[in-house]
Amino acid sequence: MSDSTTPRNTTEISLLGRSYTVSCQPGEEDGLTRAAAYLDLAMQGIQQRGNTISADKVALMAALNISHELINSRDSERAMQQDFETRLTALDRQLDAALKQIPAESVQRAKARADEAKNA
Repeated sequence: MSDSTTPRNTTEISLLGRSYTVSCQPGEEDGLTRAAAYLDLAMQGIQQRGNTISADKVALMAALNISHELINSRDSERAMQQDFETRLTALDRQLDAALKQIPAESVQRAKARADEAKNA
């Protein structure tokens, strides 16, 4: 949250052909404009598909669709993160196993060289 002393900027957005002036934090204008453009496209698509429905219902349906997209995206990201962590854990175990074998192999090689030197 921001306090009332934080300077606010305003930007113009358009939804279904209507202009709105909205306030935002400094530097957030571009993100807000992009979000509004995305929302406007979603609303236009719903309006074109449906019979004459109110702008409120179009906005509600667009918000529901975008929320659904967001949840699916987060679920997918979470699944990819879990898969990444599982693979990373498996690689870590393989690396640990390989590192544990190195000293034993080195000792065996050293003994073999020593035996070869004695027999030569």
